[in-house]
Amino acid sequence: MNIVILAAGQGQRMRSALPKVMQILAGKPMLQYVLETALTVSPKTKPVVVIGHGAPLVSQFIAHFAEQNKATSKLSANISTVLQAQQKGTGHALLQALPKLNLSEPTLVLYGDVPLISPVTLRRLIKLADGVAKQDSALALLTQKMADSKGYGRIVRNSADEVIAIIEEKDASPQQQAIQEINTGMMVLPSQHLKRWLKALHVSNAQGEYYLTDVIAMAVKDGVPIRTTQTINAWESIGVNDRAQLAALERITQREIASNLLANGVSLADPARLDVRGKLSCGQDVFIDIGCLFEGNVSLAAGVKVGPNCVLRNSQVGKRVVLQAFSHLDGATISDDCIIGPYARLRPGANLANDVHIGNFVEVKNSQLGSHSKANHLAYVGDAVVGKRVNIGAGTITCNYDGINKHQTIIEDDVFIGSDTQLVAPVRVGRGATLGAGTTLTKDAPANQLTVSRAKQVSVAWQRPEKKMLVKKKLSSKGKK
Repeated sequence: MNIVILAAGQGQRMRSALPKVMQILAGKPMLQYVLETALTVSPKTKPVVVIGHGAPLVSQFIAHFAEQNKATSKLSANISTVLQAQQKGTGHALLQALPKLNLSEPTLVLYGDVPLISPVTLRRLIKLADGVAKQDSALALLTQKMADSKGYGRIVRNSADEVIAIIEEKDASPQQQAIQEINTGMMVLPSQHLKRWLKALHVSNAQGEYYLTDVIAMAVKDGVPIRTTQTINAWESIGVNDRAQLAALERITQREIASNLLANGVSLADPARLDVRGKLSCGQDVFIDIGCLFEGNVSLAAGVKVGPNCVLRNSQVGKRVVLQAFSHLDGATISDDCIIGPYARLRPGANLANDVHIGNFVEVKNSQLGSHSKANHLAYVGDAVVGKRVNIGAGTITCNYDGINKHQTIIEDDVFIGSDTQLVAPVRVGRGATLGAGTTLTKDAPANQLTVSRAKQVSVAWQRPEKKMLVKKKLSSKGKK
């Protein structure tokens, strides 16, 4: 089948330099949701995206999406675009895509600013349009009944409950405006009629645009059956025209994510205080406290406990790990039974083996820490390879950057590093070595020895200076002299 996604609108009410379909919903552009759904519904189809406002940016995004999709999925990565240079309405937009369509196949029309339409609903809509033979194909229309139908086109039916037209709100009479069944815009069209119908569209309406909805009356005239179905969930058909609607859809999206997590055995301290902006995979008996944010691809293995106000981005967390409050993980890999935080920061390339402890105000970047190693207080470990059973004292830092290049620190197994130590890379600390507190290590420390670098301690007699007190002189009754 053909799939056309209309994504040319500017979205003036968004008051943004970004094209409307590139506005972010739960961490992804709205257009990405529609593309993913389209390829899920019909994996072999090459969707056609009609672009217009911000065309270079939208085209760049589509190309990037296609490349990523080709690398990570079995779905088709072939997506084509057509330019609607002037936005003259939905009918005009579909007309631009006509040369790229196979007119022997039905055409599904989707919208880049209606991101939450589900594959299940679309499959039902597509099935509704099927005929025994090509000439029996119907026009399938997705409608929705709404208590407040303001802003939507109304579905007009005859006395036999057959759809005979769609009337846009600005063109509707007061009686028609009272209709609660609205047009979602999504439909499956019999393509053998499409070219003729689109060529016959005119602009005799309040908007001065070519309405795609006008093909409904043409279908009635041509005796093409019109069949309707509704979305499984009312929010599937919600379009976004301004930031308030985008924010409302964000809450709906997060609520659905939370519901799915709960249904799969994840414990959430408060489902309303969770934000997932990407993909979150959880094992059994995971607990997530309030205010946590997950971005990109995050996986939590069985038994993980995430404390309040943690941020995790593109990270993998092993079994029974405890992430305490306000910990930040970005591109980190954590093995089983680790304890992280509170207020810890693991940056890209942080790789922790089993039973590692990273405490408060400790930062790890591009470093490996072996099993049972600890850095519990106020430390920075960057560009380092740390062995097993290493203890890194408070205030310790790896001095990995000389202003131009990064250098590596190697700390072998069973090392004890005293507090307030600086390891000036490149440097190696041998197995079983001890570094005394306050050491600045600029040369390799030998294994199984104590290495200390300190100035000689000196005590001298002295008198601590006292602050001089200023005494204000009283002024005479005659004033200052």
